[in-house]
Amino acid sequence: MLTIHAADLLITGDRERPSLVRGAVLVDGRVCAGIGPYEDLAGAHPAARVRRWPGLLTPGLVNPYGPELLERAYHPDPREADELGTEPLLDEALAALPMTDTRWGASARRGVQRMLAHGTVAVAGEPSRPAVRDAVHRAGLGLRARSAAPAGRPSLDPLAGRTLADALVSPFPPEGADATFAVFDAPDEAALAERGAGTCVATVLAGRLVHRRR
Repeated sequence: MLTIHAADLLITGDRERPSLVRGAVLVDGRVCAGIGPYEDLAGAHPAARVRRWPGLLTPGLVNPYGPELLERAYHPDPREADELGTEPLLDEALAALPMTDTRWGASARRGVQRMLAHGTVAVAGEPSRPAVRDAVHRAGLGLRARSAAPAGRPSLDPLAGRTLADALVSPFPPEGADATFAVFDAPDEAALAERGAGTCVATVLAGRLVHRRR
C-alpha cells in the first residue's frame, strides 16, 4: 500500500538536495518510493493514503549513548513513578536497585520506546546484555559503531549538545531504501534545536509507524 507522509517542511539532510516546503515522502510497504513536493506526489499517486504531520520531517536520528541508556540506566515503569520518578536512573541511583536479567529487559524495552519518541532510529555503541540486544533488535533500531563513549551525561534527546546535521542517521533515504524518518513539531531547524527532539510527533522505521504522539 502506498502512503504519502506530508509535512510543512522536509529536511533532506543532503547539501545537494534543498529542503522542501510542503514536502512529502512516498512510502511503498517498507521502502521509500520517492520524495518531493506534496502536490506532485499526490497528483502522481491519487490512490495513496495520506498522513499529514505538523512541522518538520527529517531523516531519523542517532542517539550516541546506546549502552549508557539501555544497559547502564534503568527506565522506571510508570507504576514506579511515585517511588522512582520518570527519568532514567544512573550511577548511584541505579546501584541502589536490585537488577535482574528480566528487569534489564523490561527497562530496555521502555528505554527503546522512549528513544523512538525522540525520533531515534539507531543507537551508537553495541549493547552487551542479551536482553538489551533483543529489545533493540525487536524494535528495529539500527546499531552504529563508535570508537569511544561520548562525553557528557547520557540523554534521551539525540539533539542535546548536537546539531541536527550531527544527529541524522544519514541523508534522506534514496528510492528503494528503507523508509525511515521522523517528524517534529517545530517550524524549522532553529526551532527544533531550541525545543529538542522531545517534540517528536511520529517516527517511522522501514515504513512502520513505530511512534505517534497521542
